[in-house]
Amino acid sequence: MRRAKPVPPNHRILLVEATLREAGLRVTQARVRVLSTLLDSTAPLLHQALHVLLPDIDRVTLYRVLDDLATAGLAQKIAANDRAFRYCATLAMTNASQGLGHGHFKCSGCGKIFCLAPAPKTRRLIAQLQRSLQQSATPGFEGQEIELTIKGRCADCA
Repeated sequence: MRRAKPVPPNHRILLVEATLREAGLRVTQARVRVLSTLLDSTAPLLHQALHVLLPDIDRVTLYRVLDDLATAGLAQKIAANDRAFRYCATLAMTNASQGLGHGHFKCSGCGKIFCLAPAPKTRRLIAQLQRSLQQSATPGFEGQEIELTIKGRCADCA
């Protein structure tokens, strides 16, 4: 899996702030820190894990920030088998506004969820699925986003 070049911290903050503004969200320290933490993560995070990483943000504020980010399309809220929601950044420094985030791999053995790096072929597949929906959907239906989850067994469980 190819990793993107790390963005210098000052540039990252400016990029996160601009992304929040573009999504119509007010820029707050909590939103910047939560979105930056989600961007740095290689796997979706539980609320509790985020609270451990950001202990000075109270739990209620953290829930509100996560809900705001998910509603704005900047974070994805993923339900796992344990019924606990996990969160990850949907933009991954790509075109979140076009619904071209990244997919996930969900292990049917241990239940872990892994982020898949966005790839040009994945983006083409998502674009094809969006076109297919437009062509085959009942009139009046409008797709807003596509979530890609591949289920199977991870390396530890295989």
